[in-house]
Amino acid sequence: MDIRKVKKLIELLQESGIAEIEISEGEESVRISRYSTAGPTTLVQGTAAPAGAVQQLGLTEGAIAAPADAGRGGHEVTAPMVGTFYAGPAPGAKPFVEIGTEVAVGDTLCILEAMKMMNQIESDFSGRVVSILVENGAPVEFGQVLFIVEE
Repeated sequence: MDIRKVKKLIELLQESGIAEIEISEGEESVRISRYSTAGPTTLVQGTAAPAGAVQQLGLTEGAIAAPADAGRGGHEVTAPMVGTFYAGPAPGAKPFVEIGTEVAVGDTLCILEAMKMMNQIESDFSGRVVSILVENGAPVEFGQVLFIVEE
């Protein structure tokens, strides 16, 4: 893959606010991520596989880490995708839930924006929201814990 194309993808990522992008071109593919949990990674060449060579490029602008709270109980609601976390339906609007809010299965907890698409995240559990681990407008990673809901 041409290095100019990779540089253009990096610029696109920085301008758009997208956290991660993966592009395949024939047997070559490149994944560019704004956040890296493995520390500063510049370029890692993967081994040749039937699908072709894979290149990973991690930008070191910073890493998002969930607060370390090993003793938390209840059900964890995790991010099903990479995106931007929004607590309410619009800027300045009341959040969908707050700490102490009783939720039922299917209640909207937040919105994750991914590629200009607004995705409502619903509760899979009935109970009370005991912890909100992400700030409004913050980027989130796939699998990152967003809420803790106790029965």
